[in-house]
Amino acid sequence: MRVSDNWRDYELIDCSHGERLERWGDIILVRPDPQIIWHTEKKNPLWRKAHARYFRSNKGGGDWQVYRKIPKQWGIGYKDLRFNVKTMGFKHTGIFPEQAVNWDFASEKIKNEKRELNILNLFGYTGCATLACMNAGAKVCHVDASKGMVLWAKENAQTSNIADKPVRWLVDDCIKFVEREIRRGHHYDGIIMDPPSYGRGPGGEVWKLEDNLYSLLELCVQVLSDNPVFFILNSYSTGLSAGVMEYMLGSFLKPKFGGRVSSDEIGLKATDSGLVLPCGSTAIWEK
Repeated sequence: MRVSDNWRDYELIDCSHGERLERWGDIILVRPDPQIIWHTEKKNPLWRKAHARYFRSNKGGGDWQVYRKIPKQWGIGYKDLRFNVKTMGFKHTGIFPEQAVNWDFASEKIKNEKRELNILNLFGYTGCATLACMNAGAKVCHVDASKGMVLWAKENAQTSNIADKPVRWLVDDCIKFVEREIRRGHHYDGIIMDPPSYGRGPGGEVWKLEDNLYSLLELCVQVLSDNPVFFILNSYSTGLSAGVMEYMLGSFLKPKFGGRVSSDEIGLKATDSGLVLPCGSTAIWEK
């Protein structure tokens, strides 16, 4: 498993009974996680001293129960970057801290190249991967269908003092955007992709990752340059294993570009137990 263990402002303190006990800067949050099916004893006193806890509703969604005053928004850092954190609906905070291992991978690959790279970040969310690539010296095209998420990503770039670096912020349907880029003849040296497990398009189209991923990858290969550096594919769907993603990437990219393909779970180490919580899967092609 690949573990994101270079955080200072984030900490997975403990996890049990379907919940995570986490520190985000100075703020302690408790959030649900369906992967946590064990029932170890919650010994840490911070379980009872959290600033807020997210409770799921039987009707869908849920709400934050706030016990101690917290800011509407606060900042945390990862290496040279700064991100804005909020307690959002559906338990989210705007950051998936386990993804830092992929930010580091992309940054290293970009810095090792002796040329300026053009990177495409699809389903870019609040821009953490985009910022990592910008900070490493790449030009980035950040695409997400949510106007609010793209605005948040822009704010993160300003907070990190890199808003002046070359980047395009686009509110667009990722599939339709890639189709247009193919027609325009635009190409990218690296692609990062974190598609949702399930969703609906602006016209009511149903997106299911297991059914639609192959056709999306087929499109994305067509916007890669003649000398691409990496392709990072993330998934949080239990119906799509890391090995399946690895096979798909390999079948598309190895015949055309050579290189190597790998996959693994990504995770976070819990401070109290010293064990690693699996948090998703990543498949990577690299030249």
